[in-house]
Amino acid sequence: MQIAITLVSPDPAATEQARARLLPLLGRVEAASLGAGALDIVVEAQDLLALRAQVDHALKDHCVDHCVQVAEGRRKLLLIADMDSTMIGCECLDELADFAGVKAVVAAITERSMRGELDFEAALRERVAMLKGLPVSVLQTCYDERVRLNEGAKTLIGTMAASGARCLLVSGGFTFFTARVAAAAGFAGDRANRLIEVDGVLTGAVAEPILGKAAKQASLEQEAKALGLDLSQTIAIGDGANDLAMIEVAGLGIAYRAKPIVAAKAHARIDYSDLTALLYFQGYTQDAFIG
Repeated sequence: MQIAITLVSPDPAATEQARARLLPLLGRVEAASLGAGALDIVVEAQDLLALRAQVDHALKDHCVDHCVQVAEGRRKLLLIADMDSTMIGCECLDELADFAGVKAVVAAITERSMRGELDFEAALRERVAMLKGLPVSVLQTCYDERVRLNEGAKTLIGTMAASGARCLLVSGGFTFFTARVAAAAGFAGDRANRLIEVDGVLTGAVAEPILGKAAKQASLEQEAKALGLDLSQTIAIGDGANDLAMIEVAGLGIAYRAKPIVAAKAHARIDYSDLTALLYFQGYTQDAFIG
């Protein structure tokens, strides 16, 4: 079967060096340019997992993102994306905690939760409780001052949507932020948790049931079924342990600047490039990018 090996780096020279590093493994196969710093190599192989492991080993010391996958069907029709630290460059809950004067405590819990060291639902309730009494108006201030789309997010969603893919933002964060981020990036919709407020202040509680790891996976499976898609036609991308279940069951599961537990189990990682690397992984060329 044909296997596509895609190399992506902000530095074209690094991509060329990575290609050269693969020569002993692949031989002198032709590499097609997808864009600046992005190369695509298609080879014949029978064992995808073995080849993926060999490429991972060969490139372990190179600052190049790479993806090894079956070439046929790699352009996906459903994307489920995490929000915090994936589509945006911050953790909204940590930033809200800053306004409440408890950022250090909350951020430490967030880090452990993302590493898979804590139960997500319990950790979320504990952190939200520390926001009790915070004026609801602070949420808009937090969004305006702290929330920024990660580089390539708008192009990723715009290009996939224009090609007929459905893109959804599914977050363990909060609907206040996902609604705004989804609109800014061009997502078709969003799912997240809801902060409870009374008389203009946060109560320190979050609506049940909490959208966590299982709910993210369920969102992927439900959306795929509704669209009549096989899971092989889907992508999931995230950075924390809460994203791991959907990443593992997706046709292409991507770890973005991820915690070790996620990076170790994802099909591919984006550690150096921006989010447009996910377009290159699907075989898009730079001249087809939108947004």
